[in-house]
Amino acid sequence: MRKSTNFIILWIIIFVQNISTAQNCNVFLYQKDTLQYEACLIAEDAYQYYQYSREYQEILDKAIEKCPHFSYAYLNKSTAYLKSGDFITWKYLIDKAVEYNFRENIGYRGWCKFQFFRDYQGAIDDIESLEAASKGNIGYSAGGQYHLKVAKALCYKQLGDVHKAITIMEEYMVDTTLQVSVFDHFHLGVMYLEIADYDNAITQLNLQSAQNDLAENQYYLALCYQKMGNDTLFNEHIAKAKEMYLRNQKMVFHYTEPIDRVYLKEIESAMEVQKDDNK
Repeated sequence: MRKSTNFIILWIIIFVQNISTAQNCNVFLYQKDTLQYEACLIAEDAYQYYQYSREYQEILDKAIEKCPHFSYAYLNKSTAYLKSGDFITWKYLIDKAVEYNFRENIGYRGWCKFQFFRDYQGAIDDIESLEAASKGNIGYSAGGQYHLKVAKALCYKQLGDVHKAITIMEEYMVDTTLQVSVFDHFHLGVMYLEIADYDNAITQLNLQSAQNDLAENQYYLALCYQKMGNDTLFNEHIAKAKEMYLRNQKMVFHYTEPIDRVYLKEIESAMEVQKDDNK
């Protein structure tokens, strides 16, 4: 399994992906699609407004009026509704975006099903549909923290099929064409812990420590050593987990709670249980 200490490549990929979300209208002109070209020119005016604003939404409405199959406008309209909690309107808009541009939007819809709705089977269905339609890299999550293959693995884990999740993660992480992301070793380590494969769990969690350590990572390392009966290393790692948590060196996502996140109460409870067991 390759080392993943260099995140520069990953963030370049994410940066390029973020740039690509802004339409290059000339692409449509090159394709001789004048209708989408004109809609794209209209949509460009929306960039100067906040996505929650009436002006932003109205400009995109005009773009859709010009070209009813302009998927980019549906996609960008949907984002504000998703973040504000109007999931019914979001679903209508994102489904339209997928209908008119499947390849560019199905992965994003799958990620949102996973991140916002915990619709694990729905997310798997979308990601696997993308895999079936793609010849190469299927890409990353909207925020860039996860490759979509990792998101699929986490979905299987949450549905209770941890062994399948591990298989997906292992295949992804030995693929040298893909860059290991900031939480991949961590999640794989937790998966190994859940099937009581403590040696592999510790290996992955130590790899996580070397590249992007977290309070959660130290917490699960502590649990591994606790299961193995090593009180000294349990105490060492659980204490470090608490220190890191209090320094805010922990998993923090916008809008939703990440899988495998740990809270201070859990860390302190583990410390108390260990003290009681040692009495």
